[in-house]
Amino acid sequence: MDTNKLKFTIVIPIYYNELNIPHTVPRLQNLQNLLPDFTLEFIFVDDGSKDNSYKLLLKEKQKDNRIKIIKLSKNFGSMSAIQAGLTIASGDCVGIIAADLQDPPELFIEMINKWKTGKKVVMATRTDREESLSQKMFSNSFYYLMKKFALEDYPNGGFDFVLLDKQIVNELNHVQEKNTNIMSLIFWLGHDRETIPYVRQERKFGKSRWTFSKKIKLFIDSFVNFSYAPIRFMSFVGVITALLSFMYGIFIIINAIFGAVSLQGWTSIISLISFLLGLIMVMLGIIGEYLWRILDETRKRPGFVIDELHE
Repeated sequence: MDTNKLKFTIVIPIYYNELNIPHTVPRLQNLQNLLPDFTLEFIFVDDGSKDNSYKLLLKEKQKDNRIKIIKLSKNFGSMSAIQAGLTIASGDCVGIIAADLQDPPELFIEMINKWKTGKKVVMATRTDREESLSQKMFSNSFYYLMKKFALEDYPNGGFDFVLLDKQIVNELNHVQEKNTNIMSLIFWLGHDRETIPYVRQERKFGKSRWTFSKKIKLFIDSFVNFSYAPIRFMSFVGVITALLSFMYGIFIIINAIFGAVSLQGWTSIISLISFLLGLIMVMLGIIGEYLWRILDETRKRPGFVIDELHE
């Protein structure tokens, strides 16, 4: 290996990607022809896949010693898989890309050119998606709320295809935050960054395992970790409810003294109690999300467990 060359590491989380691997690996390897001044390193992180992904990766490693494989003990989630990959990344710059080829690896060339100008974070931001209307609506709503209530200037289309300077990687490894959105954490660090727009392509091989429940968890993790909006919403609703209750109490007292308006049965009272109890339960749920994450951090359990490492 030429020690004078810069090193470019690519981290690829793997989860049920056996149909993608035969296409993804050669396309990533082809980047070497486009980046002759760099030494490439590929880190595949098997996030508890139950298909043949891991076996296929081992076969690819036998043919290419630039490939490193991390096998996690179970499915910890894509964010944890990325964090695991970053812990052994040794490149001068590190790229993160999904294994399904919806993000074009060739865009790394332009991203590296931006990095060479001094940008420590280069984000490929989605201007559009070749996906279903429901997927577009969920994604657009999520990133709108992130920009509105959590991280100002967050890219409209979001990003999870990114290039990082090794300084950023070191900082992320130092943070070691669990139950987080690592992309939002990268943005929160606040270093000099650049964006490159692109259209996310349609998935051609395999079925996405990015389920609705995982999307909801990411949504909650993002807002709990990066936004005060849920707590402020609770405070606002609490103040408004208290004022309305106070005004209603005054109305009841005046009515009892003067008998101006006859009170009608229990229907309105039961409806009001049901509404307020429902509101209290929602608020307790929000508080519970914060408390559970505090408990999870204090237990000091790792965000992921490496079962096997092939370097």
